[in-house]
Amino acid sequence: MMAYGSVADAFDEYLRIAETTAYSCLDHFVKAIINCFGDEYLRRPIPEDLQRLLDIGELHGFSGMIGSIDCMHWEWKNCPTACKGQYTCGSGKPTIVLEAVASQDLWIWHAFFGPPGALNDIYILDRSPVFDDILNDRAPKVKYSVNGHQYKLAYYLTDGIYPKWSTFIQSIPLPQTPKDSLFASHQEVVRKDVERAFGVLQARFAIVKNPALLWDKVKIGNIMRACIILHNMIVEDERDGYTQHIQSNRTSEVDSDLPTTRPSCVSSMMNIRLKVRDREKHKQLQDDLVENI
Repeated sequence: MMAYGSVADAFDEYLRIAETTAYSCLDHFVKAIINCFGDEYLRRPIPEDLQRLLDIGELHGFSGMIGSIDCMHWEWKNCPTACKGQYTCGSGKPTIVLEAVASQDLWIWHAFFGPPGALNDIYILDRSPVFDDILNDRAPKVKYSVNGHQYKLAYYLTDGIYPKWSTFIQSIPLPQTPKDSLFASHQEVVRKDVERAFGVLQARFAIVKNPALLWDKVKIGNIMRACIILHNMIVEDERDGYTQHIQSNRTSEVDSDLPTTRPSCVSSMMNIRLKVRDREKHKQLQDDLVENI
């Protein structure tokens, strides 16, 4: 059912399994995958992971980049009638949204699943926990240099709908100079990592590609998380075959000591929030990256 997207009652002829039994087995299987392997394969990046992501970003000319972020819609065929208006997007069919961060090796580092399909990427970002560790001062400290300027917040590559924050770098929609054109082409090529991750996830697990047939949104979420865990397992097994050699003269560093978890002061959280949403820092970083490319 997960690999080929088969319907539950397709097994009653040759396996003598009823539709309800097939759904029950699928539910037990995905819960076991999440309980046994979720902590390892749905983890936040540890300092070693961050350092490798920063090194890969530096190879592509984007010092300080730790992945690409985007959203994917999963059609919900049996959405309850009372929820259809909330979950229906422009296509006219109800969908559930997955927000994900993926790296070059297609590992999915962040997965936020469940927002209604009527929301766009900005509204989903407001609900997402992608920056919770940074706001609560629990994320590993990062330092990197671009064009002679020092920065302390890593960033994601995004498309044009995301806001101009210091943690997002978009392409230049109408480049006017050769430098801007070169930067735009590089950014759009590297940002496709998250699109490739969505495509590979759907190719490996047709249940995610086909419309969801369940009524229970919690069970649909468990299926999505289990597919992401199994996807990351495959990436870990195959990653050594196509990961590029990391250069030794790196300009990005990660503090190996994780900050201790402590209750955050509201004023300090607001200061960090202002730094994350700093548009001037975003503009300076983008200009430095244009020169670096």
